[in-house]
Amino acid sequence: MKYVAGFIVVILLVLSPSCKWLKSKGIFGHKADTMIAWKARQDSIRVIDSVRKAQERLLAIENARKDSLKKAQAEWNLKNKFNIIIGSFITPEYATKYAADFAAKGYKTRIMPLEGTKFQMVSAEAHESFRTAVNRLKEFQDNVVIDAWIYVLKGESQ
Repeated sequence: MKYVAGFIVVILLVLSPSCKWLKSKGIFGHKADTMIAWKARQDSIRVIDSVRKAQERLLAIENARKDSLKKAQAEWNLKNKFNIIIGSFITPEYATKYAADFAAKGYKTRIMPLEGTKFQMVSAEAHESFRTAVNRLKEFQDNVVIDAWIYVLKGESQ
């Protein structure tokens, strides 16, 4: 009797997983619905595509912003070509503090990098014409900073 019960259990175990009815009900194995899997995959693709498009839009906006800043900087450089420099510093914090001190006195300060070096120049004023810049430089050297000098920005058209 022990062997017969064991034999019946073994036969049931061997035959039951192959039964189509049991498989279709999902008792011994989960039958994947292909349509559900396909829809889930399509949703994932849509999400990835929308994220990619959003990243592309953000990148385009950032590039447009950078281009407009470069254009504005170039226009400013062409317009205000002659800068009266009141200080030049390797340490950016010193340049920032020096510029803030002169801005508090009413000057339109600007910090500019000196190309090819680690120096940052502090400009107190910028002028369109060389003659105006030289006249203001003389006033600066007499009244404000004795070692002020003129720095000429090279425009893109030159």
